[in-house]
Amino acid sequence: MSSIKNPTRDRILSATWQLLETEGAAAVRMSDIAKAAKISRQALYLHFPNRAELLVATVRYLDEAHDVEARLAPSRQAADARTRLAEWVGAWGGYIGEIYGVARALMAMRDTDAEARAAWDDRMQAVRHGCAAAVRALATEGLLRPDLTEEEATDLLWTLLSVPSWEQLCITQGWSAERYVGVMQSTAERLLIGHAQ
Repeated sequence: MSSIKNPTRDRILSATWQLLETEGAAAVRMSDIAKAAKISRQALYLHFPNRAELLVATVRYLDEAHDVEARLAPSRQAADARTRLAEWVGAWGGYIGEIYGVARALMAMRDTDAEARAAWDDRMQAVRHGCAAAVRALATEGLLRPDLTEEEATDLLWTLLSVPSWEQLCITQGWSAERYVGVMQSTAERLLIGHAQ
């Protein structure tokens, strides 16, 4: 997705990102995106044959622009499962605020817009995959609570770290990003790790 190789594609993705953040669900028609990217609708469709592909590509573009791979490296390279869990929660919890504008727009549209739902589901499955990796590390080290399956533990962690939960605490209740991450790290550990450990 390099700008050097395809500047028009990057311009489209950047324009879509900006529209989602500033205009929300109201301005994500293909014609709005083409206008914001200063290209014709026909040119837009040459790069993205449908809106679903464009929205999925846009949320992935956000991850690339925010260098999510570098953010995830400490979790993936952690020496032990507790550290991996804490680093995962910190990486995702710290990132939500940066993508919240786009996430809010997709959440608002997903019940009535199949393309928005596809983009939302694509990214939330990536988050679930990260949760599953952290849980798997706990299970491998014998730290996972014995009354939880890996699937159940993944479901719990994924729910704990959901965007609506972050929104409730950080937007509605005014928690700082640092407070949110710290509380979620300690909560995730208490929720998932067996007491005898």
